[in-house]
Amino acid sequence: MNFPRIKPLTIKKLKRFRAIRRGYVSFLLFCFLLLVSFWGVGECFVNSRALVVKYEGQIYFPTHGAFHPGTDFGFDYDYETNYRDLKKKFAEDPDGGNWVLLPIVPYNAYENDFVEGEYGPKPPNFERRHFLGTDNTGRDILARLFYGFRYAVGFALAYMLIVFVIGIAVGCAMGYFGGSIDLFGQRVIEIWQNIPFLYIVIIVASIVRPTIGILLGIFVVFGWTSMTYYMRTETLREKSRDYVASAKVLGASNWRVIFRHVLPNTISILVTFMPFTVASAIASLTALDFLGFGLPVPTPSWGELLQRGVQNLNAPWIVTSAFGGLVVVLLLVTFIGEAIREAFDPKKFTVYR
Repeated sequence: MNFPRIKPLTIKKLKRFRAIRRGYVSFLLFCFLLLVSFWGVGECFVNSRALVVKYEGQIYFPTHGAFHPGTDFGFDYDYETNYRDLKKKFAEDPDGGNWVLLPIVPYNAYENDFVEGEYGPKPPNFERRHFLGTDNTGRDILARLFYGFRYAVGFALAYMLIVFVIGIAVGCAMGYFGGSIDLFGQRVIEIWQNIPFLYIVIIVASIVRPTIGILLGIFVVFGWTSMTYYMRTETLREKSRDYVASAKVLGASNWRVIFRHVLPNTISILVTFMPFTVASAIASLTALDFLGFGLPVPTPSWGELLQRGVQNLNAPWIVTSAFGGLVVVLLLVTFIGEAIREAFDPKKFTVYR
């Protein structure tokens, strides 16, 4: 089986991207954040379940293992074990040989950690491992920020992938075949772009409870049109090249010309739009959550966290954490986009002889 080889020109572009230190370092940091937040990996850092429990000579792995009620570890209740209480219990008997290894942040995004006689929001407390404090319902800010990042980035990447697939397919068909397909496609897109996106979201949110799937569908339905215009323009330009005419003379079919000649020479330009599409999706989802039309409560989201911060300005650690996390992620994505755009810029690095 022959695997496609990376073209020398593409290798040069990747080397130029690596030479742009700000964008390359931002790319590495963003990849690290993605890796840490993956399903199954993030629970090892932020989770209310213990990583490892040794009890009466047996080893348990609650984070990625089975559900363990309190009766499994000597408590008198049958719901899930509170592993922080279990650690305190084992600490009272240090000679028992039992121990618990908890994640760095031993809270999940939905858990309320109230102290008797105290009410939230509470400032950062390193003793209780609330490194960024709690909100007014006692939920850990860092845990909600962490899982909110997972939802936001997962949503943005899924949105980017679907929008690019639809936009590239429709735009390439319009630009390559032209005629009635191009004319009809342009009229449909012009009409579609005039439909107010925010009003549709408000109407849907008032009828059904929005989920991440419903929101993703609405975003895709109204977001694929912009990419179509870029792809149409690039396809029209590549279609007029001599190598396309040569391929047709040699008997290549339309599908072979599109997939072997047109698409490979347009994708490198469209790649520059990917980081900015991700940043736009994250910002849009956060704005909808802040307005109350986004992910359903109590799903962790940055917009909901910002909303709680605005409602509790006497607890500045809430809005500061949410705003700071949003700014850092958007800056990383923007720096990556700028570096890709500069590295893939044909006008800057092409020499005509």
